[in-house]
Amino acid sequence: MCGIAGLFDTRGRRQVDRVLLAAMNGTLSHRGPDEDDIWTAPGVGLAHRRLSVIDIASGRQPLGNEDGSVMVCYNGEIYNYRELGKELRALGHVFRTRSDTEVIVHAWEEWGEACVTRLRGMFAFALHDARRGQLFLARDRLGVKPLFYAMLPDGTLAFGSELKALRAIPWLPRTIDVQAVEEYFAYGYVPDPRTIYSGAFKLAPGHTLLLQEGAAPAAPRPYWDVRFELGRAQPEQQVQEELAARLREAVRMRLVAEVPLGAFLSGGVDSSAVVAMMAGLTDGPVNTCSVGFEHRDFDESAYAREVATRYGTAHYSRTVDPDDYGLLDTLAALYDEPYADSSAIPTYRVCELARTRVTVALSGDGGDENLAGYRRYRHAVAEQNVRGCFPAALRGPVFGALGRWYPKADWAPRVFRAKTTFEALSRDLVEGYFHGVSLMTDAMRAQLFSASLRCQLQDYHAIEVMRRHLRGAQVHDALSTIQYLDLKTYLPGDILTKVDRASMAHALEVRVPLLDHELVEWTATLPSHLKLRSGEGKYIFKKALEPYLPRHILYRKKQGFAVPLAQWFRGPLRERVRESLLGPRLADTGFFNKKYLHEIVEQHQAGRRDYSAPIWSLLVFDAFLRRESGA
Repeated sequence: MCGIAGLFDTRGRRQVDRVLLAAMNGTLSHRGPDEDDIWTAPGVGLAHRRLSVIDIASGRQPLGNEDGSVMVCYNGEIYNYRELGKELRALGHVFRTRSDTEVIVHAWEEWGEACVTRLRGMFAFALHDARRGQLFLARDRLGVKPLFYAMLPDGTLAFGSELKALRAIPWLPRTIDVQAVEEYFAYGYVPDPRTIYSGAFKLAPGHTLLLQEGAAPAAPRPYWDVRFELGRAQPEQQVQEELAARLREAVRMRLVAEVPLGAFLSGGVDSSAVVAMMAGLTDGPVNTCSVGFEHRDFDESAYAREVATRYGTAHYSRTVDPDDYGLLDTLAALYDEPYADSSAIPTYRVCELARTRVTVALSGDGGDENLAGYRRYRHAVAEQNVRGCFPAALRGPVFGALGRWYPKADWAPRVFRAKTTFEALSRDLVEGYFHGVSLMTDAMRAQLFSASLRCQLQDYHAIEVMRRHLRGAQVHDALSTIQYLDLKTYLPGDILTKVDRASMAHALEVRVPLLDHELVEWTATLPSHLKLRSGEGKYIFKKALEPYLPRHILYRKKQGFAVPLAQWFRGPLRERVRESLLGPRLADTGFFNKKYLHEIVEQHQAGRRDYSAPIWSLLVFDAFLRRESGA
């Protein structure tokens, strides 16, 4: 795994500032502590930080073809590089290394922009072709690896693996994008292609960007999408066997490394499945690691130990301090822009632990989106079934009124907390799902934002992110619709961003077999009743895993990483909450309603309401502003 950065002159062939390029590359040293290098030519410069995993001896980057006319800097792993290398050699290409990087160079020479369709893996790369006067940027299909870019005022395109590489450019415009603010307080992250800055962007998953010397910049173009098109009906037993075989193959491809390799093992279904497959594919014991929590409601370490014992892994575990809130400022520096998933804290710690033992770790990320594991899928499908019983003309007024009249009851048992359900039923599927996953509801954001910010937004609404993704999407029912939305938003924007930054902070490479694009494409063809049945998510996945894992591991209640935010904000972080939310930094932005900020703090700290998620998002935003100001 690596970090990349670069500059490309779209207006001519002006000399690239090597000092600036070195500074950009230096911000990514944590991603690649083993080697670094810079290559420049008239009008272009590529920089690379290397974490050596494959072809340690000769895989140094930037790397080029025989005459240096094509150069690439790349972050990721191409798992089918040996097969592609064999094919390209048969076509006459000459290789000088055994690295997967060189495969990209010759694939470009042979297939041009279509080369990305031949790559199976996780990647973000920049390739310069001197003969064509082109710079080609590409990002993998699911967005496992990040890539940021910005067009500078002088016509130079700058790019990097993290936003901090662009922040190293003194003249990068850093005006906060107000639409990104709206999206952040809805989703808890800034969805691609936007960043918190109006002049910087994320290259979206499954997209490429081709720039031509002397031409106006083109727009990014998609080269892949997942299609939920039903395949040929098969007996369930056959589907189970094929699913297990496909998972085994996806894991096998990700075991190639010249450095110590292991896996995260939380004790949940997905990570346990990955470890079970690894154990059957390796000669020695699998290295596994997990973190535990002192609070039993959050702790899964006993299940992790049970799986580790079953498969004879070399298991390492550490109990995480439940009051690990000191990482707040560290996380602000890691993520570069506001990012409000508090599970980034234990994720950071498990990556820290893993790096003491291995350089590469396999994870179970992506299983919930791919195979319908989230409880919210069950609720969303049930709500849609209820909607189907009422004409739209009746549903909106009736459930809308019930939602307005029913009291908010966060303190009550779930059965009595119907306000959100009524509100969701009054909407269509997408509006209801957006409402359910939003960090702060529409009504809360309307109160949170100042009149000035609402005016600047000009009626822009964060749901447009979901609406945009669904235009042209191949989906066939409610479940496939919300799965598709998560694959396009929550997965790359939250989950994969969290893991990439937390792992790279410790120079740890994380591989995600459940997001092998061929596996994702195949599971998308399965009917929804094989994924969600009688309220059981991942139905067919769990059936396929019954020979490998005990039933109480497969069918227990999902836990996941969680931290005790509500207690923090009434206890050890009480004063920091007041200083941050009621202090001058948030006020000086002009974005927020001071009266509502005060209400959030007072209501939460008095124990009358649980505003822990909004407070955390505001603390993170304040930490971002503090870093921006250098305070």
